[in-house]
Amino acid sequence: MKFVKYLFALWAGVLIYASLSFIFGDRGLSAYHQLHAEKNKQEANIENLRLIQAELEDAVNSLLYDTDTLAVLAREQGYASRQERFIRIVGLGTYQKTRTGAGEVVIAIEPQYIPDQTLKIIAFCMTITLLISMAVFDFMKILREE
Repeated sequence: MKFVKYLFALWAGVLIYASLSFIFGDRGLSAYHQLHAEKNKQEANIENLRLIQAELEDAVNSLLYDTDTLAVLAREQGYASRQERFIRIVGLGTYQKTRTGAGEVVIAIEPQYIPDQTLKIIAFCMTITLLISMAVFDFMKILREE
């Protein structure tokens, strides 16, 4: 019956490894939460890209189908119709309308986790510590009885 508690130490080592792996492993809760945060960041970036796409589609449609918008843009670029005359002042530069950016690249970050080998070493050390503690306790018990 004395050996049952030593088997308990082995079982405790397996439980420690399983618990650490479940929480801190490469597929554990910590890595899951990091990946979930990355997913939310990517979804926000996709939504931002959709807004930029809608703005660009509106700009293209207004240039294709609205002659007034095309005339305003041409004037901003320094063009005029045959009936217009304008004076260009040298040295002031040309006014450039700010353009919509094309978005940004969001690089996914790998989740941080404790390698499986490290978790095994921790669990093994805890198991050995438990086994040694139990053996010392039994040895001290034997010494007291004598």
